[in-house]
Amino acid sequence: MTDELEDVRAHYRATGLTDRLKVALSSFGSEEKTLHAHELATLDQFHTRGMAATVELVALAGLNAGMSVLDVGAGVGGPARFLAATYGCSVKGIDLSEPFIQAARYLTQRTGQQDQVDFEVGSALDLPFDDARFDAVFLQHVAMNIGARDRLYAEIRRVLRVGGRFATYDVVLLDGEPDYPLPWASTSSTSFLLPSQLTQKIIEQAGFRTLVVRDDTEAAREWASQLRPTATPPALNLGLLMGPDFAKAAVNLGRNLLDGRLGILCAVFEAKAVGIRDEGEAA
Repeated sequence: MTDELEDVRAHYRATGLTDRLKVALSSFGSEEKTLHAHELATLDQFHTRGMAATVELVALAGLNAGMSVLDVGAGVGGPARFLAATYGCSVKGIDLSEPFIQAARYLTQRTGQQDQVDFEVGSALDLPFDDARFDAVFLQHVAMNIGARDRLYAEIRRVLRVGGRFATYDVVLLDGEPDYPLPWASTSSTSFLLPSQLTQKIIEQAGFRTLVVRDDTEAAREWASQLRPTATPPALNLGLLMGPDFAKAAVNLGRNLLDGRLGILCAVFEAKAVGIRDEGEAA
């Protein structure tokens, strides 16, 4: 596993996470009770706008039943389970955090989706999969932690078949530096934000053709304006993953969105054949 991501791994260490989840989920009944995606949505959608953002991104990607999908930075597996349940895809999730992967496996067992979804620990900069393995790759709120963007997107291109879809939903830099802590970084040392246009350019240089680019900043600001720091959170909340300091980080994210420092990029790309240039692209 890449040493350069050690500080990022430490940020998501989440010691004792699965045990905490077992306690929190006891309110739903015994361990034998099958859970459903909507019951976990406040816990397992670890990105701005939560489940709504996942639903929209998946729809833009145009998936079909039977596709093989990779979720990079899968967290505790919410989007992967949604993909499998809603679209009938076979989904592989990978994440740098071993506690997150352990929790993802546990939650997937609770939803009875072990035959469609599985997870393993690994780095986005060194994906442990063969070339052209997947029909689609999803990346939600991951790139902000990675400085080597060219390597990240090149690895995603490598594991995609020609014509495969790459769908991304990430935070981008708009104006000035954000205030920390943020959900993905306590300080700027593990935050590598880029503007939207530069992000798109690097992705295209990795061997992709742009299909859809959407600025979701306004939708994210509306979501942020509804956050209530003093409100009692639901029993299943992201604080279970990240600890008691997460509330402050979430409020800071909302403030940075509302103040115009940060934005949200939602985009879908198609993997090109090697050596193929788009019309108008320089030789």
